[in-house]
Order: sequence, then structure tokens, then C-alpha cells
Amino acid sequence: MGFFDRNREDVAAQGYDPARLPPGQYLTDRFPVLHVGDVPDYAPGEWNLRVFGEVDNDFTLSFDELISLPSVEITTDIHCVTKWSKFDTTWKGVRVRDLLERAGLRSTATHFVGHAEFGYTANLPLADVLRDDALVVWEYEGEAIEPIHGGPVRLVVPHLYFWKSPKWLRGLEVRVGDVAGFWERNGYHMYGDPFREQRFWGD
Repeated sequence: MGFFDRNREDVAAQGYDPARLPPGQYLTDRFPVLHVGDVPDYAPGEWNLRVFGEVDNDFTLSFDELISLPSVEITTDIHCVTKWSKFDTTWKGVRVRDLLERAGLRSTATHFVGHAEFGYTANLPLADVLRDDALVVWEYEGEAIEPIHGGPVRLVVPHLYFWKSPKWLRGLEVRVGDVAGFWERNGYHMYGDPFREQRFWGD
């Protein structure tokens, strides 16, 4: 029996529903660190978040302004394209939907791009960030998000592979039409559903 089969048996032995674990994934208690480029170091007051694109009113929020908005907390599973999954992670933040509504989301909008530090981007259909569990987050497990995991602020869209949830988030762009993000231009799937194993072009 191989590693993945043993791990899936362990999932069931721990009392979890094995259906929570997507095909080709293994469950871990760790939170592996994977990212492109350096970890940014922000001076006090330097970080901000811009909401722009196919909206009526672009706006920019400071960190203090962001965390003063009505927030929600979710507990969710996350799945990395490198094949690890982590169950029952807890995040606190603002729904993407609420920020886009504040900006005046136009009816012509179809897609979304999350912009992160160093020019990193991730593209999603607009419907996927209008869900209740799509958040701009600043807390993980009740604490400020560590810089190596995307702090001070990252995107969380938990039903897709986690590369679609950029660390060090700096912008929410609404678009008419899709455009490939950083990893999508480099061979990753344009959508990234873990339960359909949409890892790479052609999956």
C-alpha cells in the first residue's frame, strides 16, 4: 500500500469523512510554506488594498480601515496543488463580496483577479469570489497571519486549490473577461478545482 492510500485510511481512522479529502491529496497537520519571491516587510502604515476595475467607485483601504469593517470567521478545509490538504482551518476577514458591493460592482463584470506583492496575480470567475466563504483575511487561528503565510492580509477562496488564494494581497480587480494569472501562465489550470484534480493545463 502506498503513502496516499495509507494516509486516506488514516483520515477515516481519525473519524473524518474520507470524501473531504480530494483525489491525489494527503492530509497533514502542518502548514507547508510555499510561495514565489521574498516575504515582504511592510513599514507601519505602508500596506493598503485597492479595489478597482469594473466597478463604479475605485477605493483604497489602509489596514486599520480594513479591519474596522464588519468581519466574519470561517472554518474550512484548504488544499494545495502540491498535494497537501489541511482540515478545519479558521480564518477571520471581510467577504470579498462586501468589498465589491461597496465599490459598486457593475453588471458587466464576469471575472476577478487577486493582485499580490511583486506582481503576482491569480484569476477566478467572479462567481467564485461572491461566495460566503471567499474572504480577505488578516487572522489565522485567532492570531495575526504570519508573514510567511501571507500576512498581513491574504485572499482565501477555500473551494479551489490554494494558489488561487494569493498571499500579501494588494488589490482586488474586477474584469470583463478572463485573463491568466501568474501560475496560470506557467502551466497551471485556469480554474483549479481540487475535487476534479484541475492542477495543470489539460486536466
